[in-house]
Amino acid sequence: MEFEGEREYENPFLVQFDCVFNSPQGEKRELPGFYDGDGRWKVRFTPFRRGRWSYETKLPFSDPGLEGSGEFEVVEAEEKGGRFLRTCPEKNWGLEYEGGERAFILGDTMYNVFGAAHCGLPYRDLLRRRKRDGFNLIRARVPVSPFHPPKGYSEWQNRSTWPWQGSPQKPVFTRFNLDYFHTVDQVMAFAAELDLGFEVIMEAWGFEFPFNKRDTFTPEYEQLWMRYLIARYDAFSSTYVWTLMNEYEYYPNGDWHYTEEGDHWALRVGRWVKELGAHDHPVAVHNGPRTPPFAERFRYDPEAIDLIMFQDWGTRGEDDAWLANGIGEAIEESLDGWEGSAIFAEYGYERNEDLELKLPIHEYLGPEHTRRGAWRGAFSGLGVIGGFENTWGPWWIPKEDQEGLRYLKILGKFFGEEVDFEQFSPASALPLSAAEGSWEEEDRPLALSDEADREFLLYLPTGQSFTLDVEEPEEISWFDPRHGEWKEGERDGDSFGPPVSNKAKPDWVLQLKLKEPYFFDPEERSDED
Repeated sequence: MEFEGEREYENPFLVQFDCVFNSPQGEKRELPGFYDGDGRWKVRFTPFRRGRWSYETKLPFSDPGLEGSGEFEVVEAEEKGGRFLRTCPEKNWGLEYEGGERAFILGDTMYNVFGAAHCGLPYRDLLRRRKRDGFNLIRARVPVSPFHPPKGYSEWQNRSTWPWQGSPQKPVFTRFNLDYFHTVDQVMAFAAELDLGFEVIMEAWGFEFPFNKRDTFTPEYEQLWMRYLIARYDAFSSTYVWTLMNEYEYYPNGDWHYTEEGDHWALRVGRWVKELGAHDHPVAVHNGPRTPPFAERFRYDPEAIDLIMFQDWGTRGEDDAWLANGIGEAIEESLDGWEGSAIFAEYGYERNEDLELKLPIHEYLGPEHTRRGAWRGAFSGLGVIGGFENTWGPWWIPKEDQEGLRYLKILGKFFGEEVDFEQFSPASALPLSAAEGSWEEEDRPLALSDEADREFLLYLPTGQSFTLDVEEPEEISWFDPRHGEWKEGERDGDSFGPPVSNKAKPDWVLQLKLKEPYFFDPEERSDED
């Protein structure tokens, strides 16, 4: 809805303009409106029920142009558009679309997609391609910094993407750059048409201005900023998640470490965002430090944060980056006792050898790390979001896909088409033993079991054989995560091993279907196993 004010305002961005909507069942939803230039105010709302709704605007003073009330009829849409994402932590994987369809998240990281679009760079074909390839979520931040230390300068920028008026040198935090926000509108609307969602990161890394200067970017300015974002984008179905800050432990001064102060900020702001928004989007934090566990961090207000966008890169050295080892253990430790939902949202950005190395920590992150990291995350019961240097930040090369993308497509197809993913949950206590000798940590399989304990999926990061004492299986199948192909399997006594030579330590997935349920006692699993 659009309104035209009749009064003159020195700063219309400060006008407290709200609208209350009443559903046919008497439910009330109140949300802020926003100023969009040339004397126009707008209210964006997506009704969640069919029938006759009513609305009434709210102002702290009189302005006939902004005072309005009325009714409208909501009917079933002829063409299905985007869908809102919801958390369902009581169910496996923890996420579903409105209407109850379970969601396996497969995402990509394009922090600067809004900025690239504002610079006139192509983005539509890239988003179409991701949707075609089975992706459903994109990590993107609304504020775009001109650089990312130590050398991650955004060389694609050819105009300012500063979202406020003024400049980083002389910011005006009480006024917004409408030209930039109109570009963001276009990207959000296009994604909604594709039925593709964004993790909308409200505040970027806390080491970037203004989020590292809390004596300048005061809580009052922060509230104006977040209120404006919610007013403009809460109604979009392409807003899948509101993430408060990227690596929120940078709060309040850009010093990356765990502090209780950061937790209290997240709880306060998270609760406020949920109260202000009218469309029940999940509110998330994205972590830097992995411990203490999030259940401990947020125990005093567990409903303020719905979703952990979890980060752990696993091993990334010259000799062990290909293994992406340690991810499963980090997820298990950090999410121990957490009753909300989670997504494995970051584990490094795949290196493009043709580009200058701007962030040394990316040096050894090749396609093997992309693949194994994704499978380790998924076998921890979480959706997965990858990332590539081509489109992660400093570079914008949208026409080229890096090698690891095909591995993520295979993973997405496996969980989206090959297996009934929502039936599976982690089975870390499954009593597995190395078939020969003992396992190195990186060799240890990760397991999922269905609700009936009759079907098991096991991910073997290095293809090492294992033993499991079960009756004769009904079916043994091996899935190759490198090529997306199935092969028939068999066992040798209690031993299970991949169908081909293991000299190169390729990873494999075993699908094991049993005739009868296999009940295992977690207490029987020894530390040695």
